[in-house]
Amino acid sequence: MGYRRKAREFALQMLYQFDVSNEFEYLINEFWSKKDVPDDVKEFADNIVEGVVKNLHSIDNMLIRSAANWSIDRMALVDRNIMRIAVYELLFIKNIPVKVTINEAIEIAKRFGGEESSAFINGILDKIIKDYK
Repeated sequence: MGYRRKAREFALQMLYQFDVSNEFEYLINEFWSKKDVPDDVKEFADNIVEGVVKNLHSIDNMLIRSAANWSIDRMALVDRNIMRIAVYELLFIKNIPVKVTINEAIEIAKRFGGEESSAFINGILDKIIKDYK
């Protein structure tokens, strides 16, 4: 597993905790305290988490517009945070190909999400790409 995949998985865990607690500063400082991970993993994960939190309103609006009949609150916590990571990458990290971002989101959904998560996430992200290209 590449360092970016591992970083995305850590970012998912942190965003999940943020979604539940809404405690950003404590989360960032405390999350890494019990983990021994390479600096490149930590740096990429922190970049994602900080970027998602900073741009949460616009990312969520994009998800809402692209997910017909779904509010953010109705989406499973894991699914919405996987999509937040992917949308952040699509909008703000220009050196990652779109196909890589989508594939990573689907693979992480298969590991951490529910039975239908990967198909749901693929559909929403595909719509976002078509609508905002």
